Amino acid sequence: MQARLSNHEKPLVVVRGGGDIASGTIMKLYAGGFSVLVLEIQHPSAIRRNVAFSEAVYLGTQTIEGVTCYLAEDCREAREFLQRGRLTMLVDPDCSCLEYFQPVALVDGILAKKNLGTRRDMAPITVALGPGFCAGDGPEADVHAVIETCRGHNLGRVYYQGGALPDTGVPGKIAGFDKERVIHSPGEGILFNVCSITDTVKKGEIIAVIENQISGMTIPVEATIDGLLRGLIRNGFPVTKGFKIADIDPRTEEYNNCFTVSDKARCIAGGVLEAILFLMRGLEERE
Repeated sequence: MQARLSNHEKPLVVVRGGGDIASGTIMKLYAGGFSVLVLEIQHPSAIRRNVAFSEAVYLGTQTIEGVTCYLAEDCREAREFLQRGRLTMLVDPDCSCLEYFQPVALVDGILAKKNLGTRRDMAPITVALGPGFCAGDGPEADVHAVIETCRGHNLGRVYYQGGALPDTGVPGKIAGFDKERVIHSPGEGILFNVCSITDTVKKGEIIAVIENQISGMTIPVEATIDGLLRGLIRNGFPVTKGFKIADIDPRTEEYNNCFTVSDKARCIAGGVLEAILFLMRGLEERE
């Protein structure tokens, strides 16, 4: 796939996924002077919806910290939005638009802990967030660079060979809590919210219910700790048992965090920007 690096247009980066972590990268690239096209699935399941551009799939637009992303109906409209300088989203989980747009870089920000189809040949530069990918030039490599997503000393580090740390299955610790602050569905069915993002909740309080349409049972979803409900899946979303559905921040005073990109997302975004600029320089030197 060919992509011109020097023309009158801003270089285009395609980002797979518009969840809260990917949205930090999207904002960083957009602020850094790139055109950005976000590709999403038909029914995104972001928890921290206030800071996830994926909500544009449902709402038509989503604004985070003053930056608005616009949902396009097709490639033609997406190109029009991009030419007008808009941050743009397209429902295209299979990346079928890549031949049409020919981006300089593709970023896999799905954070599925495994590769869901990203390949090195999808763009001149390919970058992936988190475990499940291998960077390098060998036959086992599926991207040009991998960004570390595990909290700690290496968060945001760029790997040009090898990959990120394996998934621990344990969320990062906040105010002494890690796995307790993330809530998974206790059953299967349609989830209906009782509480809203930004509500202060107590341990044991019912924050949502799950209606199983086959059995007719109603399953309560209880808060696992006291704190600020900063993430809750969309009302009416179908869930399976074990599906991640909510996130509680034990720091009730951190209300504004419900509306801003996290420190983790910003750190990862810096690694993505570094990787793309470094790899672009290499492409320019070879032209």
